[in-house]
Amino acid sequence: MTVAGRTGDKKDRARSGGRILRISLPSPPPAGGPGSPSPRLLAWYDRHRRVLPWRAPPGATADPYLVWLSEIMLQQTTVTAVAPYYARFLARFPSVAALADADIEDVLKLWAGLGYYARARNLHACAKVVAARGGFPDRENELLELPGIGPYTAAAIAAIAFDRKAAPVDGNVERVVTRLFAIERELPNAKPAIRRLAAELVPPRRPGDFAQAMMDLGATVCTPKAPACGRCPFDGSCAARDRGDAETFPRKKKKPEGRQRRGAAFVAVRADGRLLVRRRVAKGLLGGMTEVPSTAWSADFDSARALADAPEFATPRGARKVSWRRIPGVVTHVFTHFPLELVVLTARLPKSTAAPDGMYWIARDEIAGAALPSVMRKVLAHALGA
Repeated sequence: MTVAGRTGDKKDRARSGGRILRISLPSPPPAGGPGSPSPRLLAWYDRHRRVLPWRAPPGATADPYLVWLSEIMLQQTTVTAVAPYYARFLARFPSVAALADADIEDVLKLWAGLGYYARARNLHACAKVVAARGGFPDRENELLELPGIGPYTAAAIAAIAFDRKAAPVDGNVERVVTRLFAIERELPNAKPAIRRLAAELVPPRRPGDFAQAMMDLGATVCTPKAPACGRCPFDGSCAARDRGDAETFPRKKKKPEGRQRRGAAFVAVRADGRLLVRRRVAKGLLGGMTEVPSTAWSADFDSARALADAPEFATPRGARKVSWRRIPGVVTHVFTHFPLELVVLTARLPKSTAAPDGMYWIARDEIAGAALPSVMRKVLAHALGA
């Protein structure tokens, strides 16, 4: 009997044309029991597990700090992108206590370029709580009470760090489960069913290894495009493989495109080479990060009025007259919910020029280590390379 051949007791209801359609969701055999695919996946994992800098070697006990740090960094980010950041972060903050004692500015500097900067602020806040309580809790419900830890991360830490029977469901696991059971419902509506089915697959023994095996399977075999079904330990139990349409799963609703926003960025350079920057408010987009002054980013931005928001520099005799020059071209950047286009204006100022209130000057050689997000690094490259 294949996993896909079984049906569950729970029914989902959907209205269509005034009729109520009942859709049966499949259930796997008991995890670890006869017919369960879980033992096959663990055997595959023992042979093909990925070697990752944060992953404990076979037979070794995982460090909760390393598991937590890597899981936060990996949210919405690839392993390839995370690896160098993780190495630098761990070298600077080798323990949760070291991270808790750090200044948030230093944390943001090391995070700069990794994106989703609320993660860095929550990471710092969480470290303080964990250090104060003497370590990480080992149960999902307690982990969920920590700053910045949601259901996925709580399940991942509980399973991987403490070998608790938990089912972390990331994008890789979603893909594996939707194909294994050929779940027709579109994401995000399918998420509750996916989480239920994933939890039912978790075996009582080695749940931490099983969680990482599911992630590795999705990352290396059950890939978004051209899945290598012939190398999959679930081959013969996968409904989508049997149907021949594995690549079409998971089903997804088309996301509405974010409306284009525009704005202007002002790069002021003193005669001594220092650049004018400021720190964004702690909450919201790019919260707490360093930026050059800019206008608001909006869909109805009018470039003809951009200079109204340019920084103003005071002198003993009043406001200094500044000549802003627009750099040809624009800087483009894509955030999760909208694309952004910025015009860039530059100005040269005397060495004695004081920074406006709420802003400060940084040396050019400090740019590399500053907490500048990627979009601001693009702005500076555009301005200084002109």
